[in-house]
Amino acid sequence: MRLTTKGRFAVTAMIDLALREHSGPVALAAISARQQISLSYLEQLFGKLRRHELVESTRGPGGGYSLGRKSEEITVADIIVAVDEPIDATGCGGKDNCMGEDTGRCMTHDLWTSLNTKMIEYLDSISLKSLVDEQVAKGVSIEEHPVKRAISTQPVVKPIKVTAPNSVFALGNAFSK
Repeated sequence: MRLTTKGRFAVTAMIDLALREHSGPVALAAISARQQISLSYLEQLFGKLRRHELVESTRGPGGGYSLGRKSEEITVADIIVAVDEPIDATGCGGKDNCMGEDTGRCMTHDLWTSLNTKMIEYLDSISLKSLVDEQVAKGVSIEEHPVKRAISTQPVVKPIKVTAPNSVFALGNAFSK
């Protein structure tokens, strides 16, 4: 069994989100910048997390993601399963056909099945809240004032000054000078 970046990044992003849950919805772009995870990859992961109701999305200015349940109710196993990360050390995916369709299980099948059970039990015993508390105890800094994401009152692009004549008469006058 190997935990890929999909599971690692999902857990990391969920910790980041949970650390800032008191500030309102968190933009994926902010998580991407802080954790150095590709924004498009986070969008894929958060789509899966949303379908499993681990996060909720808020659209529009000031939008982003927030936890779908309390952090103490979300386990690491929930997160990993939500992003389709297989937690399986058997070679057959638990189908009892390690040696082929006709020959059945390999000699170590029960060992790997037992390992799977222990891994799931362990990951299911760790809550997101405990990981957040661990980060806070280590002194991870959280912005005091959340970044305000709203529509600016200042125009993004300055208006273009048109110096061209606006009628045929003005055009004629421009050539007669």
